[in-house]
Amino acid sequence: MPPKKAVKPSKQPKEDESAESMPKTAANGENQSKTTIPSKRKADTKDTPAKAPRRSARGAPTTQLDPVKIINYLLSPASLDTCRPKDEIEDVKNRGSDLRTYSSSTFSPFEELICAVILSRPISHALGLRSIRTLFNDPHNYTTPKRIRDAGFEPIRKALDEARTQHRQKTAEELLILADAVVNHLGDGEEDVSLERVRKECDNDWEKEKEMLKKNVKGLGKTGLDIFARRIQAAWPDTYPFADQRTLSGLQKLGLPGTTEDLKKFLDEHWSELELKGFEGSEDEKKRKVFVQVLERAVGVDLEGNADTVRTEAAPNAK
Repeated sequence: MPPKKAVKPSKQPKEDESAESMPKTAANGENQSKTTIPSKRKADTKDTPAKAPRRSARGAPTTQLDPVKIINYLLSPASLDTCRPKDEIEDVKNRGSDLRTYSSSTFSPFEELICAVILSRPISHALGLRSIRTLFNDPHNYTTPKRIRDAGFEPIRKALDEARTQHRQKTAEELLILADAVVNHLGDGEEDVSLERVRKECDNDWEKEKEMLKKNVKGLGKTGLDIFARRIQAAWPDTYPFADQRTLSGLQKLGLPGTTEDLKKFLDEHWSELELKGFEGSEDEKKRKVFVQVLERAVGVDLEGNADTVRTEAAPNAK
């Protein structure tokens, strides 16, 4: 008998295969295969006059726009649709502006932790945001440890079925484990969504907080912690300023400062030029909130492939 062929082990998802690294074309969780077209054989050009080299539009210089204008656009409601998947735009139109979305709503630290777990899964940006909308709105409202524990596995899995997402069973299991971890180790009871226990036990030290969260939250690795830190710094001063590499790449594509410290410094220097309508709190709180919104809009714009749209809308008369 001929020898049996060895079975190759299945490929495991990498750490960076998250909702914030998946291309826009994977919005429905479908693999996009490339068709290889054989190149045509070049005709003999021995006696043909040489043509001038063709210039690629991709490498052509782009107009350098005023970064303040781009930041003010990102801080405005007008920029929201540039960082949203198309199905979220339609969902908001159909269900109203009160719909809670990752792109526009303020979440509790517990909800942000749920988002970090979901968005660090190997799914597309659109599927991640759709899962969050489904879980956090009617009729489910899985927004506290108690509501998740009371619901149990099957209703949570069915909610994820409604979201037409991937990894439904594993995500449902992880959300139940997360709720138990908050009740037993990270919070103060089933209704607590502040995670203040984490900050107190870690003396407001982000490095210690990261270790505590990673130890107790199944499925929360580096990518998930980066997503959580990027958002939670609006409420937790000890994490500010923070920007992950994925977001810094999005900032650079918009012509904005490409390091954490440079962005913070730029915002501080141009603070009086920024349009801050809707930002409340002390000046320090406003600065953290502005910093977070710029990061969130920039990464959303990049994931949706709308950097050129933002540059055009931010300065429509630029030449």
